[in-house]
Amino acid sequence: MTEPLFLKPVFHEKIWGGRHLETDFGYDIPAGTIGECWAISGHPHGPNLIENGEYAGQLLPDVYAQHPEVFGNPKSKVFPLLTKILDANASLSVQVHPDDAYAEEHEHELGKTECWYVIHADEGAYLTYGHTAKTRDELRNLVDNHEWDKLFSKKQVKTGDFVYVPSGTIHALNKGIVVLETQQSSDTTYRIYDYDRVDQKTGKKRDLHLKQSIDVTNVPFQEPVLHSTSTKVGDSTVTTLITQPDSPFFSVYKWQVNGQLTREHEHGPYTLISIIDGQGTLTANNKTYDLTKGTHLIIPADIDSWTLDGQMLVIASESAE
Repeated sequence: MTEPLFLKPVFHEKIWGGRHLETDFGYDIPAGTIGECWAISGHPHGPNLIENGEYAGQLLPDVYAQHPEVFGNPKSKVFPLLTKILDANASLSVQVHPDDAYAEEHEHELGKTECWYVIHADEGAYLTYGHTAKTRDELRNLVDNHEWDKLFSKKQVKTGDFVYVPSGTIHALNKGIVVLETQQSSDTTYRIYDYDRVDQKTGKKRDLHLKQSIDVTNVPFQEPVLHSTSTKVGDSTVTTLITQPDSPFFSVYKWQVNGQLTREHEHGPYTLISIIDGQGTLTANNKTYDLTKGTHLIIPADIDSWTLDGQMLVIASESAE
């Protein structure tokens, strides 16, 4: 039987990044403003190496393609999800992502619906989330006239919040926020506004994608209504943050582990796991593995159940394919 797949993170420098991935998670990150940890990724822009077991040293997308049985013989030709940790030391560009149909036609990859679990938010932190335009013509006029304050909506957030960002949603993480992001495996982003920042490496402003942004933005904006549920399991708490029908692409869970907690796959054949805080162990198929803050792994399809033991905050997800 396949062991859990422990993954080596990939790090990306960003104009808005900082050093929280080093100071808060203990990662050995490169010098500079590191904004993203690609923690569970099969995307070609940052695929993870598997660190243990019979697939040690192989890339996750290769194992996914060559050994589909490990993942329950899925329908998707590419590993469908991408888990990141984002450190917004400065505000990200205001942006919007396409749905599957637009992305396939124009970018030749998946669309991008995503969600955020807020690991940390400074006091007073907020997101850019949604917009005020009632028609696409109004949206176009506000964009053409650069009436950003009139167009963009704000949403206050605090540590522990969960935010769902369907494709077509204008959004941005702003300064002082660290999140774990669960998303479709896509690296397509259309920037609407970037604060007229200049990239120090190029000496130029970053490209905007105004036509594409207007094309794909949902008008009018309607904030999703989520139906999260929490259950006590012994001394632990299991929370379903989002699942079908609210989300057509993934289910996301929060497990507050206090002592022993046994889990199994709920809405997909394999499960992605990220340890956000604390430490403990994972026991599967009579073998025990250490878990620490910043550990990321996949529980393959042929592990029916597993037991977590310790004091940990865990975010888990499953593909809805």
